[in-house]
Amino acid sequence: MKLDQSIKRRKFIRNLLRWSGYLTVGGAARLTLIDLPAAKAAATNKRFIVEGIGKTDNFTVKGLIKKVFDAAGGMKRFVSKDDVVVIKPNISWARPPHLAATTNPEVLRGVVELCQAAGAKKVRIADNTIEDAKFCFTVSKAAAVSQKTGAELIYPSSSLMREMKLQGQCLDVWPVFLPLVEADKVINLPVAKDHILSSLTLGMKNWFGAIGGRRGSLHKDIHSNIVDLAHFFKPTVTLIDATRIITRNGPSGGSTSDVAQKNTLILSDDPVAADAKAALLFGKRPQDIGYIRLAKKWGLGTDDSAKLLQN
Repeated sequence: MKLDQSIKRRKFIRNLLRWSGYLTVGGAARLTLIDLPAAKAAATNKRFIVEGIGKTDNFTVKGLIKKVFDAAGGMKRFVSKDDVVVIKPNISWARPPHLAATTNPEVLRGVVELCQAAGAKKVRIADNTIEDAKFCFTVSKAAAVSQKTGAELIYPSSSLMREMKLQGQCLDVWPVFLPLVEADKVINLPVAKDHILSSLTLGMKNWFGAIGGRRGSLHKDIHSNIVDLAHFFKPTVTLIDATRIITRNGPSGGSTSDVAQKNTLILSDDPVAADAKAALLFGKRPQDIGYIRLAKKWGLGTDDSAKLLQN
């Protein structure tokens, strides 16, 4: 295929996505590309959301990851040559992948490899886990992803925490995990789960793993604190892993009876929209989730699911 033909074909496919709202690719996945209204009037670029759903038994997680990024313009839209990229999964608990308490290692590996293919100088994986970090990274298979891909695992330590001004509504100064503010690009890669205190843990809640200090104290006013963290941390993009989700007894789960298979990925540069879309997988209205409602109110993005589907 000649280059100009390839460009025309790609433009046609992207236009088709915009016009029809979804596209079936090779019978394996449904992709939905939606342009979002800007969170603030001053924003110059349209925000987007892509939902990819594996619809057949032979779909692959790796293939689905590539399709959702391609629908948004490809990983090179987000990662440039020689970038240092930090990926922030949710590896809070020492749970094996099938229990869905941590980011799917297949999703993590797929994102690492796309970043490397886009020309990233270094790809790092960082999370301040709740249980012992080495144990969590090992049991969740994040360590195996690091070994297979060459991505660097960043273990939390006091030397990598620095107090910073968050300038939030509730949070002022708090210890921040430095790799997540020193990277050229940050990809937020949470797993979608039920949560006993915040109802759900999705993209914005994932920033609890980007700070140090007495995190347990933040549960007192958890919704406001989640939004303060979402205001401070500005990821390049959020990819919500909903390949399998914890529907009850979250966030740690512990039984396969708590897990539902969804084969879904949600990609967006609007953190509120990403979480709002993911909330629907649990049968919840985004406006009923406290931190999603507050984040919209404070101008961090949109939670209007009807508007997401119309654009």
